[in-house]
Amino acid sequence: MMARLPGLGPRSARRAVLHLIKKRGLLLMPLADAMHAVAESARECLTCGNIGTSETCDICASEKRATGEICVVEDVADLWAMERAAVFKGRYHVLGGTLSALDAVGPEDLRIPQLVARVGGENISEVILALNATVDGQTTAHYIADQLGHDVQVTSLAQGVPIGGELDYLDDGTITAAMRARKSF
Repeated sequence: MMARLPGLGPRSARRAVLHLIKKRGLLLMPLADAMHAVAESARECLTCGNIGTSETCDICASEKRATGEICVVEDVADLWAMERAAVFKGRYHVLGGTLSALDAVGPEDLRIPQLVARVGGENISEVILALNATVDGQTTAHYIADQLGHDVQVTSLAQGVPIGGELDYLDDGTITAAMRARKSF
């Protein structure tokens, strides 16, 4: 069962399970209790798709959040990464993945219709597309921009060389994006 988790292969899963069994009282039983509590209380926010303990997550419920901006992310892990960086003070929308012809994932399989409805129903001035710089991510971004039309400003995160990145270790696509998005020094 543990080997089905992302990032754990059969050997890593086996080591983790053996460690948990050896530390049964200290780790395994509290982990089992915590997992049961999460299974009982975790909910998907009906507005944005974040994970919380009620039908509306803390971000959507907060009156301190800017209501004119929506940051669109692929999954909850991306939302949490944005929150960790603490650079965005608006609201989010979790798509639940990206469009993928190879995996037969179409717009109806993602939360794109809900995004279009939110933009039309709320007073949104900007939609920030914070999608991964992959072919599927960029395809999804273009599709969303087309669906939203010109009634709202659609922007995306800058792309290019990461801080601390060395050109020798970057792929051609990253270098190309960095050259195209260059700015005055």
